[in-house]
Amino acid sequence: MKRIFTLVLIVAVLLAAGCNDTEDSPSTEADKVTYLTAFGAVGRDAFAWVAQEKGYFRDAGLDVTIRLGAATGENVKVLSAGQAQFANLDMTGTWILAGTGQARDIRAFAAIHQQTLVSIIALEGAGVTGPRDLEGRTLGAATGSVNQLLFPAYAKLAGIDANKVTWVNAPPAQLPALLASGRVDALSTFLIGARGISKAAGGKKTVVLPYSEFLPGLFGNGLVSTTAVIEKDPDLVRRFRDAALRGLRYTMEHPDEAAQILKKAQPAADVTAAVGEITLMAPAVKPSGEIDKNRVAAAIATLRSGALIPPGLTPESVVDFSLVPAA
Repeated sequence: MKRIFTLVLIVAVLLAAGCNDTEDSPSTEADKVTYLTAFGAVGRDAFAWVAQEKGYFRDAGLDVTIRLGAATGENVKVLSAGQAQFANLDMTGTWILAGTGQARDIRAFAAIHQQTLVSIIALEGAGVTGPRDLEGRTLGAATGSVNQLLFPAYAKLAGIDANKVTWVNAPPAQLPALLASGRVDALSTFLIGARGISKAAGGKKTVVLPYSEFLPGLFGNGLVSTTAVIEKDPDLVRRFRDAALRGLRYTMEHPDEAAQILKKAQPAADVTAAVGEITLMAPAVKPSGEIDKNRVAAAIATLRSGALIPPGLTPESVVDFSLVPAA
């Protein structure tokens, strides 16, 4: 009888302890957030799926839904409408929008690409070997992308008339086919997409004219959020930032594995093209995600001198430096 009483007492104590733990312990339920890729499911965005596959988001207490983004302008609309909390946007394109009265609520908090990768890409033999060959030509670009937003400044500095270029806009995934079929003479897209474009064109070599030749110092993609999300929960932003940058670091160190992870999550993704993008973007990437304030100021000055934005934009109005990781 004494033994039964002792067992009952032990069970009661354990049950009571369990109840107390439930009441006193903080909830371990993950925070649900939505993240937009910059440009569909391609190599430059593989790090997000790597962070998910490797458990980096889970370790940060996050349940992340990854949505395929369209381009800078379209992604800004989704963010501002509160339909996503985070995105990978072209910072230069976002700042152009901010300077013209749009995207005022968007703030960058980590850089993916320390320099713009926007370029003109044509196929060899098409007659486009330099900027002057673009006059009278038709260029393809993603709808609402930074490529077309930035082109007037590029054209001005390259000494060509931007009004003599005809544009064809299409969803990102359709751009390589536009060029391969001859419906456009060149694309205004990202340098890192050159290998995928070549593959779509049956292996033809490409000619690449980087915007950075005339517009040095501009940033490329970065992680961004809205002021509403940042002000409400800066810790949420930090946790997302750190997990995403872990994914970026792993991706740059293991491009082949990262491409396979992308393929697993997005079966339509092209592994060869993804590896090519990750490899080509390596020189522009600092996995720390740092954003130098002086460089931001210089980039804004470049956009202003190129007549892309009016005076008034400041580094603090486009980047939340309290959330930017240390170099």
